[in-house]
Amino acid sequence: MKKSTIWLLAAIMALTFIGLLYMQISYMENMVRMRNEQFSEAVKRSLYDVSTTLEQDETKRYLAEDIEETQKRLLSFERGTSKTLGKDVISTHHQFSIVSPDGTVSNFSFKELTSTIMMQPKVSVTPKEDNNSITKTYRGMQEMLKGQYLYQKGLLDEVILNILSTASNKPIMERVDARKIENYLKSELQNNGLNIPFQYAIINKNGKTVYNTPEYAPQKESALFTQILFPNDPPNRLNYLKVYFPTKSDYIFSSIRFMIPSFAFTMVMLITFIFTIVTAFRQKKLTEMKNDFINNMTHEFKTPISTISLAAQMLKDPAVAKSPQMFQHISGVINDETKRLRFQVEKVLQMSMFERQKTMMKLNTVDVNGIITSVMSTFKLKVEKYGGTIEADLEAEDAWVKVDEMHFTNVIFNLLDNAVKYAREDVPLSLFIRTRILDNDKVEISIQDNGIGIKKEDLKKIFEKFYRVSTGNVHNVKGFGLGLAYVHKIIHDLNGTIRAESELNIGTKFIIILPLIKNK
Repeated sequence: MKKSTIWLLAAIMALTFIGLLYMQISYMENMVRMRNEQFSEAVKRSLYDVSTTLEQDETKRYLAEDIEETQKRLLSFERGTSKTLGKDVISTHHQFSIVSPDGTVSNFSFKELTSTIMMQPKVSVTPKEDNNSITKTYRGMQEMLKGQYLYQKGLLDEVILNILSTASNKPIMERVDARKIENYLKSELQNNGLNIPFQYAIINKNGKTVYNTPEYAPQKESALFTQILFPNDPPNRLNYLKVYFPTKSDYIFSSIRFMIPSFAFTMVMLITFIFTIVTAFRQKKLTEMKNDFINNMTHEFKTPISTISLAAQMLKDPAVAKSPQMFQHISGVINDETKRLRFQVEKVLQMSMFERQKTMMKLNTVDVNGIITSVMSTFKLKVEKYGGTIEADLEAEDAWVKVDEMHFTNVIFNLLDNAVKYAREDVPLSLFIRTRILDNDKVEISIQDNGIGIKKEDLKKIFEKFYRVSTGNVHNVKGFGLGLAYVHKIIHDLNGTIRAESELNIGTKFIIILPLIKNK
């Protein structure tokens, strides 16, 4: 699959998941917002009803007391008037009712006394004027009753204003009952569909708490719902009812609880999709690296095979057979190229060790300086062939380590071989090897060159299998991309560490640290 196709599929799936998540999150936000609005509206409506009920209770109580007092005065007045006027007094009863929010009906009545003397006409009429006089008298009585009604209504309004003015002077806890407030709150909240726990407090104008429930402990001021108690009180005597719902969040989010599994499944699908895309790109990269490996392997095998084939053909020439020196030279070429081919085959076979957790090794106690000296003597001719130099500062004394001698020798050889491959053409190659003791229990081996260097982005990947630093042409530097991966694995299996330091056009330095064997 092409990389562009993978990117296209990734973009389509990413947009799909983003859209799906956006829709789910938007839906959840809208649900929470609507639930909050409904909750706030229901609470405000309930608190207003509670405040109205308390005000009606107080008005009913004071009105009942005032009517009772008025009836007493009227009764006393009736007795005195009856004695004076006798049968000339007409008694009229007035009755009215007040209905509370809980359905309770309270009836009130008072008696009105009217003298018939006031209703007698002052001018005598003739029989012919009798009908007109009756009509005028009836109308006069209506006007009189209307005036009496307006008078009584004004009197009642004045009484109510006096009640409210008198009540506001009393302490709030004498005007309301805490248990009744709690019952009213519970009843009104249930009527509005809110059957959840609540806590409340009564606060005066100065912000001082007059009364609160034992559990009242609001976490935020914004979480409180406030309602004025007795709104008709003077501004300097207002009191406030504040209610807090400790389980409000659970109540709000209970409406979107069914969305949580859907959101979780979407996130699982998103994570799976991301993992799939990352794996696809890794596989694509691995395929490209393997193709690069095959191309380089073909090139590496082609050269020694061609040389061996050409040398074999030359041996068939009778002239070569007659010349011992030529025969020896051609035989040496065949031998060298065969060794080279065998070495390349061994490097290919090294891939098998990457599929195992632990490399099979034959550990022996060896001297680090001795192995480095041996490799340097073998590698010196190759370095001098390219006009370079190789030097060493083996200051580590008694640097004995427990390693597999063959694998450790290959490690040093691979690092030196890389330095030759990546040498700069315009600068003579210079190699420097150094050993030193660290903390009396470790030995450090550093191999430094003055080659082309490695970029920072490549420096993190040079120990990966099949990875090769690009130099502008795939085949301009021979190799399979296995050398440094092999080096890293061997050093790691020997309980050591390896790292690289490099700068472009200055050189590269590989640093190996291995544990020492104190008692040889």
